[in-house]
Amino acid sequence: MTAFEELEHGDIVWATDPLSEKGRPMLVLGAPQLPNHGTQLITVLLSTKTYHEEALTLRDDDYEGDPLGERSHVLPWSLATLNSAADVDHYLTSLVDERTEDVASQLIDYISS
Repeated sequence: MTAFEELEHGDIVWATDPLSEKGRPMLVLGAPQLPNHGTQLITVLLSTKTYHEEALTLRDDDYEGDPLGERSHVLPWSLATLNSAADVDHYLTSLVDERTEDVASQLIDYISS
């Protein structure tokens, strides 16, 4: 298992979903080290639901490691900040840099419009 402090841009983890009682996969977009708090993970949620028009579909070649078991979609408007190792259950896989940058770019477009 990857340590919380070792997670980085592009990693996908199974983590506590702030919107429900269960966990879900989340894509790490940033892992800043904050002077008074330590590491926080800035993430976006992933979903297997296909009804979100603005979601980014992940294809097998988007993964640097093994693909997730089901076709997944990144929800770049659904941000979650994870504050401690207790929020992350385990590391799943990671995305290639280019696809991670696509997600970050869409997030920036979404929050700056």
